[in-house]
Amino acid sequence: MLSPSKIVNRRSGLLARTLLAVALTATVAACGGDSAEPDAAAPSATSGAFPVTIEHKYGSTTVTKAATRVVTLGLSDQDTVLALGIKPVGAVDWFGERPFGNWAWVKDKWGTTPPEIVGERDEYQVEKIVALKPDLIIAQYSGMTQEQYTTLSKIAPVVAQSKKYDDYSTPWDEMAQVIGQALGQQPKVDELLAAIDQRLADIRKQHPEFATQTAVVADPSEPGTYAAFAKSDPKAQLLGEMGFKLSDQVEQVAGKDTAAVISSERLDLLDVDRLVLLTTDESVEPRVKADPVYAALKVAKEQRAVFVPYMEPPVGAALSFVTVLSVPYAIDQLLPMLVAPGR
Repeated sequence: MLSPSKIVNRRSGLLARTLLAVALTATVAACGGDSAEPDAAAPSATSGAFPVTIEHKYGSTTVTKAATRVVTLGLSDQDTVLALGIKPVGAVDWFGERPFGNWAWVKDKWGTTPPEIVGERDEYQVEKIVALKPDLIIAQYSGMTQEQYTTLSKIAPVVAQSKKYDDYSTPWDEMAQVIGQALGQQPKVDELLAAIDQRLADIRKQHPEFATQTAVVADPSEPGTYAAFAKSDPKAQLLGEMGFKLSDQVEQVAGKDTAAVISSERLDLLDVDRLVLLTTDESVEPRVKADPVYAALKVAKEQRAVFVPYMEPPVGAALSFVTVLSVPYAIDQLLPMLVAPGR
């Protein structure tokens, strides 16, 4: 079993990857009613996986047995749990998009058993969590506070976010491995991550031309500005893992930020070999193409830019969500666009 410190080192070369004022004792007594059971028992954990102690921002948590009723409080945590064959009984909402709603890479895994929504982002509804009778609470991609952690720890073991990174900044693969530890299924997570790594290695082998091409991912959704993502952003990192070179110029302009927000005067930063433009709706592409400064770029004239929707299909959403389930979907959707841009 890997310790949290070994997890950080093990995948350093891979994809580097975003109120409680309740008297809990009374709430537990009042909210002990029935709730929906999972469709099936959790898959068997690896022999010898428990007990496991996981260090996090607020100390450490020891998980003594395989969980069957899991509540996820991180914005993307449910994906890894689902990938391990467990349906969370509770999850949080994210910008009005229920975690089992529009995502093409995860719909079939929920089946007819969607989770109970127990909060929105970092505001949790303790009464609902208590009523679900969880035996494990996972909050990796979260901004959980010390107060929230203390309160929720009285309900079930809580695996809070990493202490090594700012909130919402832990690499996605490290979060997946911590979730695998907590569920006693680290080998399965390693297998999922290895499959992604192999897919990326195959792409680099099949498309050696990518290594000579510089790529930039940008969001032009706000009229008049373009957010060009730096090397620290997972969307840019994925292109790097596919074999492309990432822009040093964008990196310099972005500084410590994850994106360089530029106006038309600096669109030269986008004049690269492959430009990926994320679009929020159908109006973005014609607006960008009508921009005379953009139209004068070589990448535009030679049709080497690809317009990628956040939704319908949710390719941009998959690039932004960044989980063991969304990354394979994003790769499969994006690769044909990069191989044949302009079509």
